[in-house]
Amino acid sequence: MMIPRIDKLRHTGSGNFLLMAGPCAIEGEAMAMEIAASIAAITDRLQIPWIFKGSYRKANRSRLDSFSGIGDEKALEILRKVGERFEVPVVTDIHAAGEAALAARYADVLQIPAFLCRQTDLLVAAAVTGKVVNIKKGQFLSPGAMKYAVGKVRDSGNDRILLTERGTMFGYQDLVVDYRGIPEMQALDCPVVLDITHSLQQPNQAGGVTGGQPRLIETIARAGIAVGADGIFIETHPDPASAKSDGANMLPLALLEGLLEKLVLLRQTILAFPA
Repeated sequence: MMIPRIDKLRHTGSGNFLLMAGPCAIEGEAMAMEIAASIAAITDRLQIPWIFKGSYRKANRSRLDSFSGIGDEKALEILRKVGERFEVPVVTDIHAAGEAALAARYADVLQIPAFLCRQTDLLVAAAVTGKVVNIKKGQFLSPGAMKYAVGKVRDSGNDRILLTERGTMFGYQDLVVDYRGIPEMQALDCPVVLDITHSLQQPNQAGGVTGGQPRLIETIARAGIAVGADGIFIETHPDPASAKSDGANMLPLALLEGLLEKLVLLRQTILAFPA
């Protein structure tokens, strides 16, 4: 399936999956540049289309004292610098309709968080910016129900849409990926990205900090490529244990290249033997 036109997106003719990758949150300029430089070198060598991901603010926190950001415009300016320095598109999430126009000044893709995918005013505000809109499927929704979120964006005059699968609630403190949802959402005529690291979250832990199962990142990623996901989403950090947000489920940056090498080979095999 064709990825929507995104300015600065390279290697789109390679046949590889789309990659959205970067830190969970922008913690500072040096950290963002270190991660971006590493991913840029890897994706250029492997010819992978890549969008740098970083949240300029974290609104969905378990506790009041959880890290939420370094300041909106400061973080957005770092995102802009990453995009300019590495000539790569950037994606960031927005949480309220009033944030869309501001974020659109800095980002190429506006992301709708999973818990907010039913918020009509948020979807419409993102749509009317003209930016690509990446809608994450709610953990509480069936894949088929995403047709309504897609319809809100399209009916607002924007057909540049990505859908992202990020797991479905499985009891109170776990998530499970139903891979049937990938082709079901692709039937809505939208490319579908699999958010690997968030699918391995273990939310609502007793300490008020989200847990995770990063040892299963490769398992989830391989399965997603095998069933035909158009893209993958991975949060990565040089030292996840010291990350200020979602460290429990991020991939250590040093492991990213080896994982992507395997996924590129798997993608080539899948394309050689289409279903």
